[in-house]
Amino acid sequence: MKLKLSLLLSLFAFILFSSCNEEETFDEKWKLDNEAQFSKISSNSEYSKINSTSGIGFIMYKVIESGEGEVSPIFTDVVKVRYTGWYKSDWTKPDKYNDDKGNVIINKVVFDTTSKNDVPRSFSVNGVVDGFSTALQHMKVGDKWEVWMPWRLAYGVTGKGNIPGYTTLVFEIELVEIVE
Repeated sequence: MKLKLSLLLSLFAFILFSSCNEEETFDEKWKLDNEAQFSKISSNSEYSKINSTSGIGFIMYKVIESGEGEVSPIFTDVVKVRYTGWYKSDWTKPDKYNDDKGNVIINKVVFDTTSKNDVPRSFSVNGVVDGFSTALQHMKVGDKWEVWMPWRLAYGVTGKGNIPGYTTLVFEIELVEIVE
């Protein structure tokens, strides 16, 4: 009886361990693919680096348009911002492509945007993810940047909503106003 119980427990542990490894393999591959894409952008001379104020990493950005503002918001300021946030399901493929069956695959996942109604959103600089906050504290009013942030400065290992953990995020951010 003890032998059967022992074998049963061993089998159960093996199945449990095997299923955990498959899940970890997916997460690990996703993590590695996202880190590789961020590393690729980090070595691209079109982008500049800003260290996070938290000290846990850095963002990469490219100026799309320079503004006329003279000051940058500080951590406790409220700002008005237009933005679009996205990531790719597969960083090796274009934004939209046809699979082997002819289906159109939308690879660029837009998870949040103000472009639907073109109304800027207001929020505190310290009320957003670390990477977004870091970018805002270096922008001037009127600046429009493309900002890349690694998962550590975005939604971390757990993700948020439809955004998986370990996801590199890209934002197009326009700082419209520092609210007085």
